[in-house]
Amino acid sequence: MPRWLPRAMVLALALVACFQLGSWAFYQLVGLLTNVLIAFFLALAIEPAVGRMAARGMRRGLATSLVFLAVVVFGLGFVVLLGSMLAGQIVDMVDEFPKYLDSVISWVNQTFRTELSRFEVQDSLLHSDWLQRYVQNSATGVLAISTTVLGGLFRLLTIFLFSFYFAADGPRLRRTICSVLPPSRQAEVLRAWEIAVDKTGGYIYSRGLMALVSGVAHYILLVVLGVPYAPALAVWVGLVSQFIPTIGTYLAGALPMLIAFTVDPWYAVWVLGFVVVYQQFENYVLQPKLTSKTVDIHPAVAFGSVVAGTALLGAVGALIAIPAVATLQAFLGAYVKRYAVTEDPRHGGGRTLRGVPLLTRVRRLLREPGRTDRERSGGDGAAGTEGAGRDGGTQEPGGGSTRV
Repeated sequence: MPRWLPRAMVLALALVACFQLGSWAFYQLVGLLTNVLIAFFLALAIEPAVGRMAARGMRRGLATSLVFLAVVVFGLGFVVLLGSMLAGQIVDMVDEFPKYLDSVISWVNQTFRTELSRFEVQDSLLHSDWLQRYVQNSATGVLAISTTVLGGLFRLLTIFLFSFYFAADGPRLRRTICSVLPPSRQAEVLRAWEIAVDKTGGYIYSRGLMALVSGVAHYILLVVLGVPYAPALAVWVGLVSQFIPTIGTYLAGALPMLIAFTVDPWYAVWVLGFVVVYQQFENYVLQPKLTSKTVDIHPAVAFGSVVAGTALLGAVGALIAIPAVATLQAFLGAYVKRYAVTEDPRHGGGRTLRGVPLLTRVRRLLREPGRTDRERSGGDGAAGTEGAGRDGGTQEPGGGSTRV
């Protein structure tokens, strides 16, 4: 056996073991890494506000605490307002449920010529097998639901803690990163950091503006229909539809439909139709234009980045995809060498024939229909005749030519 073979085998086994250990650690820590990534982008989003307050002499820790306190107070107030409204509406729906059931049963009897009664329907529902199975599954799933809620609260606390440290110790973090890099690389890191702050702030601004437009549009609809709690529902639709990706639109539209159903079941249909139509308007008209202006990326790139982010990281990837791609695009655009574009008709997308654009040739043909392509390419008629005389004929006084 060669002397190098045992050492090579040990080295190969060690590399495989390190790879397996690294893969296991990565999959175990992917949740924590995702929380850190969300916290980093959240810190970039509040960096402009914290920076302005720190520039006026306030300590960064205090400024960060005030910004987070404002966010938490607004979020808790919004949740409490919606919770009280939703609880009241649920109580009203439970009280009015027999009336709704009677109206549905009367419509079924008149339409299909049946003889159903509310008491028979209620009795069949209460003694049905699927209702009993649902109650049993709900009772056994209380522990799982509680665990999920506690896990979500712990994750939210982790994100807020990391984002607070990222925002409060931003200058120290930048100095720490730059201390291990040469001076030429330090300038690039600081420039990338500034670009990330600008693009993330622009993304948050665009989302806030779209939330405002969406809230105003739905508020007008709810006021016209006479749905109660129209301001709170409008704020709910605006915030949830814009800041919760993928399923935010459905969550935002479900609550106004539920409240509208308590007023009139047909109002829920109207709300559903308006939500669908407005969503198409937002996806294909408002969002591409507004996102391309504030984040400075093409609408197709914005849409593709959201799809790619969703495929990689799910809802989190969809939320941070646009600012991440905008930051990468702006950073690469600062270092990619560009050249002046040459003057060529083909840049406009038109075809050329014999060096002349096709549109120009059509215009000439319509303007002078008596001229042939050979005459247009060789000049006017006299020049062509003179050329023919020089080639092999003599020019006669009458204007004709005689071949020799």
